[in-house]
Amino acid sequence: MKQVNEQDEGTRGRLLEAASKLFAEKGYHNATIAQICAQAGANVAAVNYYFRHKEDLYVEAFRRAFLLSIEAHPPDGGVGPEAPAQERFHGRILSLMHRVLDPDNLEFDIVHKEMANPTGLLNEVMHECVEPIRRGFADVVRELLGPHAPEAQVVLCQASVEAQCFHHTVPARRSGCSHMKRPHPGMPADLSVEALAGHLTRFSLAGIREVRRRVESGEPGNME
Repeated sequence: MKQVNEQDEGTRGRLLEAASKLFAEKGYHNATIAQICAQAGANVAAVNYYFRHKEDLYVEAFRRAFLLSIEAHPPDGGVGPEAPAQERFHGRILSLMHRVLDPDNLEFDIVHKEMANPTGLLNEVMHECVEPIRRGFADVVRELLGPHAPEAQVVLCQASVEAQCFHHTVPARRSGCSHMKRPHPGMPADLSVEALAGHLTRFSLAGIREVRRRVESGEPGNME
């Protein structure tokens, strides 16, 4: 019985691996069950046995890609909870940038295909997977802003930081680069991910300090 179970898990794993790659390459509509099974070396009936429907296979393929992504690049960037908030903030930025730029990370490719031709099938699983990471990042931003900052400022500051990360990494990923070489015209040709993450950290911390100063001084326009 154990041998059968190991064989079943191997087949299921191969289907998920093949599906992740093909959904990332072709999108949900253009990746067929026949193609996935052929790449996985499995019978077409195996999809029905393990996943029931193509829709369920799609969801689980994204989940697999996401879990592999955060296994390779932990959301905290390897910075422990006992570290100062500024270091934990930097760890979050660096982790996000590495995740986007990792050529082996299929999570973002699947999402980009989904955005280009939406099915709505990933809404629930994406929320389930991503929300804990976003809450963790928000907790650090909230700590940096101080106890008097309204929640709207936490949301805006976090969105601004994430937007900067994606602005610098997504074009590089789409062009097939796994590094920051000339990410934008006029920027240094040999700019490393670590150097850019350091800059974004310092730049964002300065902005957060200013927001905190305004909040604590009671200046108007702080979304109270």
